Amino acid sequence: MSIQEPLSPPLDLDDILALPAGRRIEPLVAHALELAAAQPRDKAAVESAMLGLIELVRGCAGDSKQRLQMGIALGALGDPRLRVPEDPAYWSLIEGMASPFKVGRFPVTTAEFRAWAISGGYQDDAAWSEAGLAWRNASHHAWMELAEADDVADLVVANQPVVGVNWWEAQAYATAKRARLLTLEERRFVVRGPEKRPYPWGEPFGSGNANTREEVLGRPCAIGLFYSDKTPDGVWDLAGNVAEWCADASEDSRVIHPGSWQQPSMASWAKALEMIAPETRSADLGFRLAKDA
Repeated sequence: MSIQEPLSPPLDLDDILALPAGRRIEPLVAHALELAAAQPRDKAAVESAMLGLIELVRGCAGDSKQRLQMGIALGALGDPRLRVPEDPAYWSLIEGMASPFKVGRFPVTTAEFRAWAISGGYQDDAAWSEAGLAWRNASHHAWMELAEADDVADLVVANQPVVGVNWWEAQAYATAKRARLLTLEERRFVVRGPEKRPYPWGEPFGSGNANTREEVLGRPCAIGLFYSDKTPDGVWDLAGNVAEWCADASEDSRVIHPGSWQQPSMASWAKALEMIAPETRSADLGFRLAKDA
């Protein structure tokens, strides 16, 4: 008859936060998800867990899959990094072109777009262009209807970039926020800067720098998880995570920058583009706001 070793007591949050970064990730994610599911929530513990996760993200801890899980845990707790267009911290000032402009530090998130949609954004005629109104009034499914399907739960997460939005919806959201979509020329300048970088961090592309197909995550991740995928101006997720609608149009097509979680790194360079129909929806296609400074 063998004598079993006594089980170690589970670590509490203070114990977890005291672990080295590499050993801290998985128990902190698990603990954060437990805190998120608890009713009522321990507000002090939730705040400590969020700060602990953000510290790991900012410290570039973990591999891509671990960072994905950290983003999921942050989203479950209520990611404190999220901002709205009315907040000055939402924007980064870009200078160096003929006219300065402001650009969203992150792609528009699911939380932002959902809040607009459920508060009557689709019924606000003033936000829609004439062509956008024609599309909306033609009894097409709105984003909110599609986002409720069970099989898209991993795509519709509060602190991830919104996906599945078509060009008309993106344009309407931008107008409602007194903003606009980036032009392709502006987006290229944001990525390249005066140094003419091929990627936000410079070159080469490398590994682990952006959420592209090579990372094998198979889904979008929370904003700002790939710490290399940002410019010196603090604009994030430009090479990967989600493709982005741009303002440019040519007859019946619209421009997108294609770099995303579904695309290989070749789609991520600053000058990449595709032309697609404005009614297109895709699980890897979102958008970002801009406005004149």
